[in-house]
Order: sequence, then structure tokens, then C-alpha cells
Amino acid sequence: MRIARVLAAAAAVFTIASGIAQAETTLRIGLAEDPDVLDPTLARTYVGRIVFASFCDKLFDIDEKLNVVPQLALSHTTSADGKTVTIKLRPNVKFHDGEAFDAAAAKYSLDRHRTMTGSFRKPELAAVDHIDVVDPLTINIVLKQPYAPLIAQLTDRSGMMVAPEAAKAAGDKFGLHPVCAGPYKFVERVQQDRIVFEKFKDYWNKDNVHIDKVVFLPIVDATVRLANLKSGGLDLIERVLATDIKTVRADKNLVLSTALELGYQGMDINVGKGDAAKSPLGQSAKVREALELAIDRDALNQVVFNGEFKPGNQWVSPENPYYQQSVPVPKRDVAKAKALMKEAGVTKPFDVDFMVPKGAETQAVAEVIQAMAAEIGINMKIRVTEFATSLKQAEQGNYQAFMLAWSGRTDPDGNSYSFYKCHAPLNYAGYCNPEVDKLLDESRVPSDQKARKAVYEKIEKILSKDEPIVYLYHRRILIAHTAKLEGYKQMPDGLVRVVGLRFK
Repeated sequence: MRIARVLAAAAAVFTIASGIAQAETTLRIGLAEDPDVLDPTLARTYVGRIVFASFCDKLFDIDEKLNVVPQLALSHTTSADGKTVTIKLRPNVKFHDGEAFDAAAAKYSLDRHRTMTGSFRKPELAAVDHIDVVDPLTINIVLKQPYAPLIAQLTDRSGMMVAPEAAKAAGDKFGLHPVCAGPYKFVERVQQDRIVFEKFKDYWNKDNVHIDKVVFLPIVDATVRLANLKSGGLDLIERVLATDIKTVRADKNLVLSTALELGYQGMDINVGKGDAAKSPLGQSAKVREALELAIDRDALNQVVFNGEFKPGNQWVSPENPYYQQSVPVPKRDVAKAKALMKEAGVTKPFDVDFMVPKGAETQAVAEVIQAMAAEIGINMKIRVTEFATSLKQAEQGNYQAFMLAWSGRTDPDGNSYSFYKCHAPLNYAGYCNPEVDKLLDESRVPSDQKARKAVYEKIEKILSKDEPIVYLYHRRILIAHTAKLEGYKQMPDGLVRVVGLRFK
């Protein structure tokens, strides 16, 4: 009897222990790349924004229709002259290290974004003159001039709040052990392998956080990502290949979530950065126009993406209210392209150093462009490069054409200003036009959509002639996850929001 009781007790302990082990849930997310630095002030990659969404809350967020909704801020008002924005903050919020989030912390984070050496948030907050602490839960953002995109900027990395004491202590090494105020807190990162987070027990919205751990796993090969999802090794993957859409939809164990992206896919042309810009493509707008006319966007969409994506020729998609109908997507015209080459004085074929980030779809697009451009005597010499390396090369001007994806922002300013303003951090093309600079600054002033769109039309008509960026198409965000995961909603910004998710 005693042995039986011991065995029964042992079995009970085993059952309880097993129950505890099973109770802890982990969400495993497959990423298409390894993110850059996990510091919202210094970061710049799309995949990094996906990771930030799990641990670094912002002042504001967006919903499915791009409406601004509260996150760490509760509300905002703007003064009659448009130069002071008052933001009320959420009470009883803590950072992951226990430090309180308040007006002083919000001011610190915004000032860090604005002033830190190497900050990629500087141009997004360039209109800010200073920030005042009104009371423990209120700040005033005082602007140099009215700035219509401000609140939209605060729905992204410019609005992410970092723990002041941790950030001061770490300096530019903050990204090695980031401390924010999101639903999950940082545990560890192994480059090119994994990033691990665990549930933050003092999160302000903890009752809506149902999963214990989130692990991000960079897997560059989309086919391998999907295979891991199908086998149960992953629970959610981003950037499903368009050619795999039918496969995912046919699998009863998987769910496909989709939305048209806010950003674009295109080619930056080096027109002003170093010796690499001194080519027929970099020096002649007619040659750049010829390259665009050699490209059949509809055919490219059909060949590479089974027609699932949206051809485009601007920094917003044809479905966006800011799209300029007066500058429609051009059709392929090889005869006109050849005539433009002749007008530009280009009589012999020439080579172009075409830098292409590694990835099956991106490389496939590059090969289609290569074949089309060859018909007019432009030899696009594809140079496949790791994504992080390609950004460094682009900054240094070590390319002539660069296939670049931009995930997009809720306000059109986020898709244009930093790419075209003279010497702006994302102006990889080295483009500089004083008239465009003036119009870009003007576009940030009016809050009325019609008035802003009129300014953007002037900008687009100049850029459609200068062509420092050749826009190609707009992706559909393709997220696949196990059917066991409930509560997932895809937003147009492409981010993966983990609050509210649970396993069946």
C-alpha cells in the first residue's frame, strides 16, 4: 500500500509539473531578416519595427483604417496657431526596470530621438523646437512651425518611449539591452539566431496579454520559413511569398492575414553620391526615364507575384488618398525608351552596378528588370548583398542602382521627406533640388488633406522628370500563422501586434 501511495503521489507531482510546463506558452515568429539595432532612436529596418511592436510602446498607435488611437498617451490637442501640441499621458505606467513613465520620461525620450548622435528620428521630429513638462502627466510639444505629420510620426519609432535611467547608463549601447514600457521585456539576443522576450508582469494592459514568451527567429529563406510554420516549428511568419498564397489558403491548419502596404518597392538611382553617380544612368534624367519605360510593371507583377501586388509609380499606392492621378503609372514603351537614350547621347550599351538585397522575390524582380532593361542597352549587373550591408553601401554611395523596399508610414511625409530632402538620412540617391526642398517643407504645414495633396502634386511632377527613385509596385502584406493562434489582426503598417493574441 505504501509503495502504491508513493507511486500515486509521484504521478500527481508529475501531472502538476507537466501542467505547469504546458501552461507556459511561447509565440515563435519567423522573420525574413535579422533586425538592426534594438534602439528605436538608432534603428531603421522594417523587420526591426516588427520586433519593437512587442516590447516598446508608443505614445499613439493606429487601427485598421489608419485612425490614430491612444497607447501611452490618452489624448492630444493642438493650439489655434498650430504650433503647440498638448499630450495627456496614461497614468500608472512602468518601464521594464520599474522606473515610472511620466511627463519627464516622455520629454527625455523625445529629446533623445531629436538630438542623439546618429538618430534616424531627427528628420521626423525636425519641426519640434522644444518640449515642456506641464505637469506629471502632460507635455507640450512646441513646434517651430505647424507640422501636420507630427501625431502620425508618434505612432511609430519617434513615439517609442525608453526608460531614461537605463538609456542614460547605456548610451549608444542601449540597443544591446533595451528597456521600454511594452507588453514584453527583453531577455536575450543572439545575432542571426533569436531574440527572446518574456511577459512584463507590470504592463499597463497586462489583462490583454495572454502569451508568456515571444521568440523572434530570423530565417531568410521564405520557403524554409513556411516549412517551419507547416511543421509546427513556428507559429507565425512574415513575408509569405506571393507564389505560396494558394498553398497557405489550402492548408486548414494555417491562416493568411493580408493588407496593402503603406510603403513601396522601387529602385534608388545614385544621382549624386561619389564616383558611382558618374554614369549615364546617374547623370541623365532621360536615361532614367528610358529605364522606367523599359519596365512593364504589370508583367513584372504577374510573373513574380501571380498578379497579387499593386503596380505603382509613386511613394504611395494608387489606392492612397494622396496618390496623384495626374501622374499615372506609365506603360512600357521600348521605342520611346530607345529614342530617349539616343537623345541623351547614349549610343552603346553600358553596365549598371545593380545592388539587390538577398531574397528570392527581390532577386526575381531584379532578374525581370535586368531582362527588360537589356532591350534598350542598359546592362543591369545584379550584385546580391545582405540587407544590412546594402544599407551601408547605399549610405556610402557604393552602387548605381539599388533595389529598395520601404515599409511605409501612415502619413505621406514619412514616404517622401527623408528620401528627397537634400542630405536627409534616407536620401541614398544623393538627390538635391532646392525647389523640391522648399515644397517638402511646405507640405508639412497644412492640416487640410486637399491643400497638402496640392503641394505633393507639385513635388511629384518634378520627381517624375528627375527620377532619382523609380517606383515599381506595392506589396500586399502577407502574414501566415497557425490556426491555433487567435486574435490576430493585420494592420496596413505591416507590424505584428502581440497584445490580445492567445492560443486555443
